[in-house]
Amino acid sequence: MSRLQKTEGLTEEQAELISLVRQFVEEQIIPVATELEHDDEYPTQIVEAMKEMGIFGLMIPEEYGGLGESLLTYALCVEEIARGWMSVSGIINTHFIVAYMLLQHGTEEQKQKYLPRMATGEVRGAFSMSEPGCGSDVSGIKSRAVKNGDEWTINAQKMWLTNGGSSTLVAVLVKTDTGAESVYKNMSTFLVEKEPGFGKVGDGVTVPGKIEKMGYKGVDTTELVLEDYTTTDAELLGGEPGKGFYQMMDGVEVGRVNVAARACGVSRRAFELGIDYAQQRETFGKKIADHQAIMFRLADMATKVEACHQMMVKAARLKDSGKRNDVEAGMAKYLAAEYCADVVEQSFRIHGGYGYSKEYEIERLYREAPMLLIGEGTAEIQKMIIGRALLKDYKIRS
Repeated sequence: MSRLQKTEGLTEEQAELISLVRQFVEEQIIPVATELEHDDEYPTQIVEAMKEMGIFGLMIPEEYGGLGESLLTYALCVEEIARGWMSVSGIINTHFIVAYMLLQHGTEEQKQKYLPRMATGEVRGAFSMSEPGCGSDVSGIKSRAVKNGDEWTINAQKMWLTNGGSSTLVAVLVKTDTGAESVYKNMSTFLVEKEPGFGKVGDGVTVPGKIEKMGYKGVDTTELVLEDYTTTDAELLGGEPGKGFYQMMDGVEVGRVNVAARACGVSRRAFELGIDYAQQRETFGKKIADHQAIMFRLADMATKVEACHQMMVKAARLKDSGKRNDVEAGMAKYLAAEYCADVVEQSFRIHGGYGYSKEYEIERLYREAPMLLIGEGTAEIQKMIIGRALLKDYKIRS
């Protein structure tokens, strides 16, 4: 274990769990990640192993069959998994967000129905806010649920579902007419059950197929189409309409800590690859690590790797304390994603021409890092959240 990204104040149980995940990554993810990624192959064996380890139930309370761990513990495990292959961390991220939303906002019946099976990985979660035409503008969604007696009828076209094909439970944000003046209070979250796979996966539910991507391969990213899909209040998250936007934002808040953790893991791996290569490659009669230009680059990379980790840990601990962490989560996600992109590029430059070859792992990281810049909200969205909060906190008082 290097001196970078150490976390002070962990319990013995936390340290043991993270050590176990680190060993799993070294033995079962890193050796196969690049080959699976190049083939865009879903990591079935890795996922099954994570089920056995209890990873899918890390933050689900013990009363529902999970491990009952903190957000910090979960984030540190994600950091280790992303270091091995970012796509694997994506497989558990959306699952975790849905489980968190159920835990925080679901009815007791909904918790009993889904959480025990989510803890084992039998039920796999995905969530959906975005649509083809709205991007970060969640208020612009067109998907709608209409109440007809005791039933709701939903028509929706959603976009960018991570785990869209492999999931069996999707939390879907749609508009509902509650009569409120605010558009944000006219949104609701519905829990949509479906079969895994592509095509028609349920009555009124279609997952058209995988979206081809530059990176972030292996994990399936899809659209979701609901056509006259009927459901009841039993599948309305929390049992009340009009709360969907705030439920989703709560989930995304912890999701941003998760994305920050993933960026920390990828940046650490990029640093490791860069410093290892720099001590092997020779130019002008000495190792390139002995050239001041490369040494300065390594120092800059290590500083950024350490800084984003500490910011992520702070955001996770704040949420664990029961406080809002919208600003800290936004800062952590923004900083970690930007630093990750920079560290990966610097490692790529250290590798020179070999970095462009698919034989070297840094080529994969170079294609994966950009996703972190836009996942769970772009840098501009994070700056907006941070800026508005700062203006409120530092408002001039006359």
